[in-house]
Amino acid sequence: MSTPPEVSPGVVPGLYDIPAELYHSDPVPGGSLSSTGAKVLADCPARFKYLLDHPQPYKPEFEFGTAAHTVVLGEGPELVVVDAEKWNTDEVKTEVAAIRAAGNVPLKAEAYRRICDMAEAISGHAEASDLLTPGSGVAEQSIFWFDGKIWRRSRFDWLRPDLIGDYKTTRSVHPDYLSKAVHELGYHQQEDFYREGAIELGLIEPGAPFKFIFQEKRPPYLVTVAELNFIARDVGRQLNSLAIDRYIAGRESGQWPGYSQGTADISLPPYIERQYV
Repeated sequence: MSTPPEVSPGVVPGLYDIPAELYHSDPVPGGSLSSTGAKVLADCPARFKYLLDHPQPYKPEFEFGTAAHTVVLGEGPELVVVDAEKWNTDEVKTEVAAIRAAGNVPLKAEAYRRICDMAEAISGHAEASDLLTPGSGVAEQSIFWFDGKIWRRSRFDWLRPDLIGDYKTTRSVHPDYLSKAVHELGYHQQEDFYREGAIELGLIEPGAPFKFIFQEKRPPYLVTVAELNFIARDVGRQLNSLAIDRYIAGRESGQWPGYSQGTADISLPPYIERQYV
């Protein structure tokens, strides 16, 4: 492993079992780059800088996915069922706010039942249940490492000595939908980023699989286990390389450019142009 030029006390490359809140707060003095940040940087450095300076608050709509991770992976915040049909009364709003303030996740009874049904569907899927066999790996583990240029960090859903597993709830597990989701949500960048850190720290072998476990959020809670092909992984690698270069340049110069610094020449989408040219 590369040795950071300046290692702060208590911050060394390695695997850490820490709360999600601490991971997301970025405990590395001077900052570290996550795959989420790399996705934004590959698109627009100015947007990355804004989000870095203006951290976005946790959104309640993320709670369903967090709760599903907790039940399926067996690790996460406490889930608290709020037995009220409507959450718009002052009494229920106060109860929900207190649950969130304590670091737990409030859920309606219907949502909790759906999540339990999702976990049951996972257990009935041969490959997914095998990947997530209790005791075969560890859930919600964080890594921090120095790649020779910058500090980086990742947080695994599921880490085994022979593979990395990542659980995603989604609207559809149809292959065409997943292809678009991987592109739009940057899952190919995430895989490359996570894989590099795990290999650097000796947690997996270079050729170890990275398995995505996609599951629909509505009955019958269909499951698809997927691996990205070579082209998708290579594109992810190229985008992360671009992001890291932009991260280094921005930190050194203090300049975080937008999409264009001058007048942009805008064309019609290629599929429209082909109809007329």
